[in-house]
Amino acid sequence: MLWDMDGTLVDTEPYWMATETAIAEEHGGTWTHEDAMSLVGNDLLTSGRYIKDRLGLDQSPEEVVELLLDGVVAKVRHAVPWCAGSRELLLALRKAGVPCGLVTMSYERFVAPILEHLPPETFRVIVTGDMVSQGKPHPEAYLTAAAALGVDAADCVAIEDSPTGARSAESAGCRVLVVPNHVPVPEGPQRVFRDTLEGLTPEDLAAL
Repeated sequence: MLWDMDGTLVDTEPYWMATETAIAEEHGGTWTHEDAMSLVGNDLLTSGRYIKDRLGLDQSPEEVVELLLDGVVAKVRHAVPWCAGSRELLLALRKAGVPCGLVTMSYERFVAPILEHLPPETFRVIVTGDMVSQGKPHPEAYLTAAAALGVDAADCVAIEDSPTGARSAESAGCRVLVVPNHVPVPEGPQRVFRDTLEGLTPEDLAAL
């Protein structure tokens, strides 16, 4: 099993959006709902470039990413907003001995405080956005995670919530369980849709 994080495991997209808005206001700019939606699922450097250009910031895209991370890390340390059913399914998979990998475009320093709320080794493999050269929707992150688990990506189910993430997993060859959250996700040949992870079991995933 390969898991996306933002919007799939944890509903942190509102944290990112609030931080983006705060950065815009701090620099005398405006930030729209459409701006925020356009960044969902993106590689962080892509988001950093967009924010820099949109707001005319002096900071580099890398520096903008650090500003984003400062804001969302502070918020997630205050409260981890688990998506409905996600933590329960993850722990059930661990109990069943199903190896899981985390495939996220967030950076390690944002992932770490979330993992503190899970048992050790819940994820046998963790691939973050600062570990790959090409972010989602490129398949590199999913291919890297599958290889680290010692399996073929075609034998993996990936759980995703965004069009960008679904394209990444699908391009890698994964079967994709899509649970849309903040943005709609189109149909695809390797995609199965559910409204929620609540009530889902390891047996249900095996049937995919």
